[in-house]
Amino acid sequence: MKNNNISILIIYTLLLFNFRQECMSQELKCRVQVVTQQIQGTNKQIFQTLQNELYEFLNNHKWTNNVFGEDEKIECTFMFNITEQLSVDEFRGTLQVQSSRPVFNSTYNTVLFNHKDDDIQFKYIEYQPLEFNETQHTSNLISILAFYVYIIIGLDYDSFVLEGGSEYFQLAEKIVTNAQNAPELGWKVSEHGKKNRYWLAENIINEKYSGLRECIYKYHRLGLDIMADKPAEGRAVIAENLELLRQVKREQPNLIFLQGLMTAKSDEFINIFSDESSFPDEKNRVVQILSEVDPANSSKYQKILGTKK
Repeated sequence: MKNNNISILIIYTLLLFNFRQECMSQELKCRVQVVTQQIQGTNKQIFQTLQNELYEFLNNHKWTNNVFGEDEKIECTFMFNITEQLSVDEFRGTLQVQSSRPVFNSTYNTVLFNHKDDDIQFKYIEYQPLEFNETQHTSNLISILAFYVYIIIGLDYDSFVLEGGSEYFQLAEKIVTNAQNAPELGWKVSEHGKKNRYWLAENIINEKYSGLRECIYKYHRLGLDIMADKPAEGRAVIAENLELLRQVKREQPNLIFLQGLMTAKSDEFINIFSDESSFPDEKNRVVQILSEVDPANSSKYQKILGTKK
């Protein structure tokens, strides 16, 4: 009887350990790179330490109350390009953030977010713990990281459930609010026109532009996710919902959120509709919409028709 009790206790302990591990499973599978080619004559070890600590922070912090399996983690990349060392512990540069999610019944990953932030300035002391405070702005570096993490998670949720990411966009907006008195750029309404973190969060949660989030859901869940089994139907859904992008473009031509979406998706649009099974009328309609929504790449979209101006 004693041995049976010990066996039961061991099994219970293992199950409890696995349960706790699963419940603490983090949300991101994040790659981090810190590039410092423009920084000369300084100790480069600090940047390697920074890269390692950013990796640990992004991947090991628990960002939601939900459980993520290993195969459900959101794949993303944070690439810092440090261009200036302003002092011993202060740096300036840019940040490229990208995230993707898998398409059902395929080996293909679709890009959800591809954004470059030119207003990166932060203080960093080697080996100082990176800690996120949800209630106040204590570190510009941490606030920037958390802001983009919540944008990434929100977009991922939006791609599976209509407006499913609202909670995380609101958290990103809260970070913006907390940072209004920060001396660094990127958080305020008047900086860089309407191309900063303030306006990215505003565009996403503004109901006037809800067509963008509706398009993200329908494009991914009702379009891409069925294309492995029903390519024509999936493509038709995508073509139909591109009209939502045009409606938003006509409402407000210079939305940073819309521009970011086109950056993430332009090549994918071309690949989807360049397929020989896409009907000529469908191709023409899609090229017309995309050229209006993204005029800077209008010649690029001619590839869908088999031509390039």
